Amino acid sequence: MTEYSTDSGPEYRPKLGFAGVGWIGKSRLKAIMDGQAAGAVAAFDPDPSVTAGLKGDVPGVRIHDSFDDMLDSDLDGIVIATPSALHADQALSALNSGKAVFCQKPLGRNRQETEKVVETAREHDLLLGVDFSYRYVRAAEQVRKTITSGELGKIYAVHLIFHNSYGPDKAWYRDAALSGGGCLMDLGIHLVDFLFWILDRPAISVLQSRLISRGRLLNGNRSQVEDYAAAQFLLDGDTSVQLSCSWNLPAGRDAIIEACFYGENGGVSFRNVDGSFYDFVAEKYNSTAAETLAGPPDHWSGRGAAVWAERLAEENKFDPAAEDYTNVAHALDLLYQNSL
Repeated sequence: MTEYSTDSGPEYRPKLGFAGVGWIGKSRLKAIMDGQAAGAVAAFDPDPSVTAGLKGDVPGVRIHDSFDDMLDSDLDGIVIATPSALHADQALSALNSGKAVFCQKPLGRNRQETEKVVETAREHDLLLGVDFSYRYVRAAEQVRKTITSGELGKIYAVHLIFHNSYGPDKAWYRDAALSGGGCLMDLGIHLVDFLFWILDRPAISVLQSRLISRGRLLNGNRSQVEDYAAAQFLLDGDTSVQLSCSWNLPAGRDAIIEACFYGENGGVSFRNVDGSFYDFVAEKYNSTAAETLAGPPDHWSGRGAAVWAERLAEENKFDPAAEDYTNVAHALDLLYQNSL
């Protein structure tokens, strides 16, 4: 086993390994290092060109030849930013070796894979996190605070939108066996998680979902991935939800990202500004009046990873809130299973 030392100062800083250090993996690594709660001491990526400059950026980091080699090291946790098909197996291997895990979404390609990872984390009493990054935007926190305060009364309608005018740049995203699904798995998963986080994990009943690829209904064909998805479903208490997401939509801007909640006493929304992937605003509505609750600048990218590292530095224990990951995966399964 490779042993590492981390300059911990007065407090212990967990030692982390990073599986996958493309732009997302590097972004999470930087956020954790900037937060100084943990140290990046090991990394693995199958592409040598990706790891080539990492030693210069992260002094002392050791580049491993394989994931298993990195796992057989003196580490406290693993940050996973590899292709989706690898997430569940790599998370299970890390947890079974006694290491905490922070994983890019999706944790699994379906409920079965996701539930197995969550249960393994519970059995070993280890911290498990998934990078549902929009939870950590300041505007999102204001939306949640407004709704949980009860001031809007009963929420009776929700509109969720995530349209990305670009498609994924890796071929595996469009391979259903590797990705688990198309834009719904890639983008819609954020909307479903956001809904459950805001409204405290409601049960859902899917009324109808449509999956479209290049303008044609997939008609239940799961061998292809969708580039457009739309769904209607009900929550506990008869709250009506409409969801749509897409890749390559001619939206006239880079992206449209919105989550709007309408209640008996007003509404509140979370939306991106001028097509940005990074700038968000929260607004509260009362008839024709709108009040801004939060807006840019807010440097939130990677904040979820930094928060996970801070928690790990305090205590490496299972968080029961990880059940959210299973609930989200179950909801996605229902959306796929009920598609036209």
